[in-house]
Amino acid sequence: MAEPREVSILLVEDDPGHARLIEKNLRRSGITNKLVTAGDGQLALDYLHGAGDFAGNKAASPLLVLLDLNLPVLNGYQVLERMKADERLKRIPVIILTTTDDTREVERCYDLGCNVYITKPVDYHDFSDAIRKIGLFLSVVTIPNGE
Repeated sequence: MAEPREVSILLVEDDPGHARLIEKNLRRSGITNKLVTAGDGQLALDYLHGAGDFAGNKAASPLLVLLDLNLPVLNGYQVLERMKADERLKRIPVIILTTTDDTREVERCYDLGCNVYITKPVDYHDFSDAIRKIGLFLSVVTIPNGE
């Protein structure tokens, strides 16, 4: 059996404060994986395709995406839809991490192919606790290799 490779995490989050809080609490939960942050949907797709600012860079594999929905340039729905329509990207697990808890939006994300949908708590301590729990989840989940 092949040795599992460390999973890199692409965090797609336009709020720098949320991005720092997410990274800090993932680290507190023991997650030491490489973490790349993209501040908008287009940057996320550029990273995944090795285009734009990431031209010539090969995206890490295996990879997991933490995706906010409310993003500039391309929103999270557009990123998710394009990832799942792309043969090279469709198996990358996507965890939606957003403030939106409308059941229609949750269903839409699952219909588009997200793997997990998590609503960000508004309260700072609840938010921190939720991210630490995500870290615990990530420490036991198996990710497709992507190659």
